[in-house]
Amino acid sequence: MVRWKEKVGKRIGDPQLVKQLIKSFSAGKFLAKFVLILFVVFLLIAGMANLRARGAAENFTRQGVDVMIVLDVSKSMLARDIKPSRLDKAKQFLYKLVDKLQSDRVGLILFAGRAYMQMPLTPDHSAAKMYISEAGPEVVPTQGTVFADALEMANNSFNRNEHKYKAVVLVSDGEDHDPEGLKTAKQLADDGVMVNTVGIGSPDGSIIVDPTTNEPKRDEKGNIVISKLNEAELQGISNATNGIYIRLDNLEDATITLSQRLDGMEKRALTESEFINYKNYFPWFIGAALLLLIIELFITERKTKTT
Repeated sequence: MVRWKEKVGKRIGDPQLVKQLIKSFSAGKFLAKFVLILFVVFLLIAGMANLRARGAAENFTRQGVDVMIVLDVSKSMLARDIKPSRLDKAKQFLYKLVDKLQSDRVGLILFAGRAYMQMPLTPDHSAAKMYISEAGPEVVPTQGTVFADALEMANNSFNRNEHKYKAVVLVSDGEDHDPEGLKTAKQLADDGVMVNTVGIGSPDGSIIVDPTTNEPKRDEKGNIVISKLNEAELQGISNATNGIYIRLDNLEDATITLSQRLDGMEKRALTESEFINYKNYFPWFIGAALLLLIIELFITERKTKTT
């Protein structure tokens, strides 16, 4: 700015005449205004960074159960006999269900040909919904539908010393490629785990469009694969564990039915230690920046007295 002012002065005319014309200009006040603007920029950056301090830890007790969500992300879940797709519909259902489980701990397992723990049991429902939104076939590279691995992983995620307060919500189209699924479900029942199953799809079935090729999936003989809802498999698992089976037709009805079932379970006192309050300091930085801007407006670049 100083150099720019000097160049402008030289272009205006005779240096001595220009100097006489701007003799009331105060370089010190100009510097002060510049320094104030620098501080304003710094304070605004600090304010946008949202600096904060962690508050004191507080323990709180709630009554709830542990709910492990087991979501099928095999390519058959991309079938569109349920709009917009089986997987998208399942996600919509799980968003609503998680909102109903405010007093419970929630976990998430994704499975296809293999099972993967996406999120262990936690009271952080926002994180659960985030992981659900990112679920898809690309998360599990091994394709297929194997219930046994997913159910066993869910069982291992619970406290094995307890024989109640534990539930699994299995969401799938039921196309199990492993005969061990029902056997594993009976083991969960022996360990006090209730498995509720949610079937998604239609008995008539639908083709599966591969998102990478945009072509229908075909079997080894070149025939187009039709994926159908296998309700018998899902009903067998829920019946073996004293759970319920729900066919996902209406989101609201399915959510209410399943949440009431989970709410009817015997609950235990769960003590959690969380940092409830955070001290946010951004208002102080923003306020100081605004104050300096106001002060800067009232500072002129003219000398107080001219001679």
